[in-house]
Amino acid sequence: MPGDAVQSRGGSRVITPEQFRERFPVLRDKVHLASCSQGALSVELSAALDRFERQMLEHPNPWAAWSEEVEKARRTFAALIGAHPAEVAVVSCASEGAFQVASGYDWQPGDAIVTSAVEFPSVAHVWLAQRARGVTVRHAVPSKDEWLVWVDDFAAVIEAGTRLVSVPLVAYQHGQRLPVRAVTELAHNRGARVIVDAYQGFGVEPLDVGDLDCDYLVSGALKYGLGLPGIAFLYVRPGLRSDLAPQLTGWFARKDPFSFDPFHLDYAADARRFQTGSPGVPAAYGAVAGFGLLAELDAGAVAAHVADLAELLHERLVAAGFAVVSAVDRERRGPQVAVAMPDPDGVAARLDQRGVSTSPRGRLLRLSLHYYNLDTDVLRVVEDLRSLRDAG
Repeated sequence: MPGDAVQSRGGSRVITPEQFRERFPVLRDKVHLASCSQGALSVELSAALDRFERQMLEHPNPWAAWSEEVEKARRTFAALIGAHPAEVAVVSCASEGAFQVASGYDWQPGDAIVTSAVEFPSVAHVWLAQRARGVTVRHAVPSKDEWLVWVDDFAAVIEAGTRLVSVPLVAYQHGQRLPVRAVTELAHNRGARVIVDAYQGFGVEPLDVGDLDCDYLVSGALKYGLGLPGIAFLYVRPGLRSDLAPQLTGWFARKDPFSFDPFHLDYAADARRFQTGSPGVPAAYGAVAGFGLLAELDAGAVAAHVADLAELLHERLVAAGFAVVSAVDRERRGPQVAVAMPDPDGVAARLDQRGVSTSPRGRLLRLSLHYYNLDTDVLRVVEDLRSLRDAG
């Protein structure tokens, strides 16, 4: 059952969801089902921001401390995705990471990018912007039902000339877990590279770039990462080379950022070549706090707990007569369940008045789950939704 204690891979007792929940004071009297937008505030994140302010008071020019915090964020993120720190660039957001990948191509007539109908628009727009450079953009669209995209949908559009395929780990609208490994294998067999947007799964889905076999992966610190907006990370497969050097650049992309040489453009040999200017330092403090919490957890235990909650939520919503659009199959359902309804924004506002945070998007009300959620949260939101519906 959700909330039961489990054993870690090493055999020692791991942190239970109830114990983890204690790190988030806001959950004492509120239900937080909006981690797909922003994770709940932890004691550790509050302390990290206090430490950032205190350091500025004690040392008005704390660049050494700031640089170490950014590097710690890089190292921790790399460890959480099974990468080496040298394979990770620190960027400001997923869109910047996507742009850095796209800008490295010397696009030729006939070249194509494949994305999908479930791509987050902020990333999808980067691909569409490449049309100005002569790129054809093709979309994998649902063919079996209204919402979900499968590997066959990608196969239909990864044609000759495709050089880059973009696939999210989890769909932002409804939480579908995409068949990333199958899409990656398909793309590689057809001569294309693959970028994975892991933002809607990082923190609650087991994630290893070696297992995914992707060429690039981007994610960040907010949402399930339990940090703040303003910092993200771009994984680049080791040995991968771009046609062109990154056009968006800055001093943190140099071999020695502190050489301050305006006459030479020397890119770092590793993934840092994709970096630009000064990083979002406060967000780096938040990332270290959030990633530190995640590093304490057993990834398998987190995934199992979240999957149990998502299954319970899906079943209870269907039984209550709501139009659930998330994947029916547990193996293809990610950390959120989405409900189609006439006024998701209005319903979300009324739930918020009752102390329940959700995240509306378009026609859908998104209910997302983290390790700190319990079955009582699930039962509460279903009952509140039923009450609002019955009240008209």
